[in-house]
Amino acid sequence: MDKLRAITVFRRVIELGSFKAAAEDMGLSKAAISKNINELEDYLQSPLINRTTRKMHITENGQRYYNQVRAILDELTTADLSIMESSYQLRGLIKVSMPMSVGLLQLNPAVCEFMRLHPEIAVEVIMSDQYVDLVEQGIDVAIRGGGELKNSSLKSRKILDIKRIICASASYLESAEKLESPDDLSNQNCLIYSLSASAMHWVFRKQEQVKAIDISSSYYAVNNGLALKQAALAGLGITLIPELFVSKELESGALTRLLPSWKADKHTLYAVYPYHKEQSQKVRTFIDFLINYFAQ
Repeated sequence: MDKLRAITVFRRVIELGSFKAAAEDMGLSKAAISKNINELEDYLQSPLINRTTRKMHITENGQRYYNQVRAILDELTTADLSIMESSYQLRGLIKVSMPMSVGLLQLNPAVCEFMRLHPEIAVEVIMSDQYVDLVEQGIDVAIRGGGELKNSSLKSRKILDIKRIICASASYLESAEKLESPDDLSNQNCLIYSLSASAMHWVFRKQEQVKAIDISSSYYAVNNGLALKQAALAGLGITLIPELFVSKELESGALTRLLPSWKADKHTLYAVYPYHKEQSQKVRTFIDFLINYFAQ
């Protein structure tokens, strides 16, 4: 038994959730995947994965073993990279997914600056507000809101916090009921970014006070931030939106910031990537660049 290969196969099976997915990810046959798992279980004299024709379940021993070997494999990768990187030149393709609106306004300029500094690296940018399966679509890095990872084969690093405000046009405010507190939002037409994890749940803070407002119904919902701004400019209602989307409109008076003494929770963006991409210097350099770019 090639023990290193066997525990690597075991890790991928657990993280991808099936023998078939691990086989496709590693370029092996399902029979080879099964052989490695069987040999590892025979060596340890303990079942690690219970499988039927349709499902697989990790055993208690399997979970404990996974937690330990994952850390060991990560340390081995780090050790390898510490030697390899001194002679490794940054080149090749990075495939990046990012949301459309914030991508155009804030992220893509950073990507352009990165390419200027690293002319040997090509970048393919996919702008979409929809969820993207990184492994299935061969994405190296996805810029996403929210830090919770549903897939254990992914890792994330924080890129930046985006300040959000609520605002509306003068034409809407002329006929709307007065807004003096977040509680008054229940009497307003609310414009919603439909793909947000908290689309109908807005949280505001003022000193020690916290108000969590559940929007009972949306007057208008859309899956794009710039379209949301257009709806607010058209006088359709009040929206919770990144301030950078509407800075010019606030300055010109086309939109008015509301409840300035209350601060809405920020929207945090993360760089999300498959765990095995951590060994790619160009990917890690790209993520490091984004973090430093937005920290300035």
